[in-house]
Amino acid sequence: MVQELIMPETQETFPYSDLQHYFASSITEIEREDWNRLAGEENPFTRYEFFKALEISGCTSADTGWQPHHLVIRIEGETVGLVPLFLKTNSYGEYVFDWSWARAYQQAGFNYYPKLISAIPFTPSTGERVFLSKAVARASLLKLIVSILNDETRANKFSSWHLLFPEAELSNELKDQGTIQRVGTQYHWFNRGYKTFDSYLSAMSSRKRKSIRKERGAVSASGIEFRVIEGASITPGDWERFILFYLTTYAVRGQAGYLNKEFFERIGESIPHQLFLIFAVRNGEDIAGSLFFKSKTQLFGRYWGCLEEEAFLHFETCYYQGIDYAISNGFKVFDAGAQGEHKIKRGFEPILTYSNHWLADSRFSSAVTNFVNEEKPHIEDYMGAASTMLPFKKDL
Repeated sequence: MVQELIMPETQETFPYSDLQHYFASSITEIEREDWNRLAGEENPFTRYEFFKALEISGCTSADTGWQPHHLVIRIEGETVGLVPLFLKTNSYGEYVFDWSWARAYQQAGFNYYPKLISAIPFTPSTGERVFLSKAVARASLLKLIVSILNDETRANKFSSWHLLFPEAELSNELKDQGTIQRVGTQYHWFNRGYKTFDSYLSAMSSRKRKSIRKERGAVSASGIEFRVIEGASITPGDWERFILFYLTTYAVRGQAGYLNKEFFERIGESIPHQLFLIFAVRNGEDIAGSLFFKSKTQLFGRYWGCLEEEAFLHFETCYYQGIDYAISNGFKVFDAGAQGEHKIKRGFEPILTYSNHWLADSRFSSAVTNFVNEEKPHIEDYMGAASTMLPFKKDL
């Protein structure tokens, strides 16, 4: 495949006599060094190790509806572009909900699945979704990638391709390339230079401050304490207990967890410096736990579970302990996961999230475009209303 790339700064044409692309059905077909060179190693969820742990443990496979189909672009023998991709045969574990789109296809007598999706499986966290070499013109390579994905979708009779939770810049670039941009909302905590949890509370109105202290006091009064275990110090026994908590929390709802023991053990071995556990302890026994990830500036709360129900235990283990850790360690942002209006009154601020979509059938594409255009102002109105519910003093 020969492709000419245009450098936008000079409009000069740079012909590449050996531009190739292929789709890898396993991450093991891609060199770890190439992946991490392009994706970077700062975000734990876009690292090669995270994707490999998901795949080798069987969490991402044809059986789970997450068959790897990663796009690799090479120029003159060097990998210059990567897009993590999966063939999806369901919409589980995505957190950008398109079940109504799938039903519309089915009612019209068409198949919505399989579809192509670029996402971090089971992880609704914003980040880079297209990994490109800085040595190649971004705009030209991105345009080529969109063309490749369109062709792949048509050639295999997939209904569509989707890219979930990109940064705003990439989402806008893809919108300019003809994809449908959809917005959503999450709740993130921002460190405004707080020195302690009390200094954080001092930014709130008196009533909201008292409410949070009451919640934390109730957990403490029930005899529960907390311990933090950094990744390198997590023992096999710690993992066993956390996995039990995680799976039990799903089981009581009659569900199976997306992740398994091997996945957690593999990430514990491969990226220990980017994760830690917080356990809730009562009478010397661990009764609940939460797994966090981190970059240099951002904290991510991801998975939790418990054996004993206790009022406010979830809020304390997953949110307040995370805020404590973020303040103590100087993290600027705490992303505590998808959904959850209950986060607002605890100081998590509504933010916009993005996704991009391309549907092969123009009739469905038009319908989805209308849907997201009608949806957007409602989301923006909701975010405005949610912001008025934040607990902070009005003069801050």
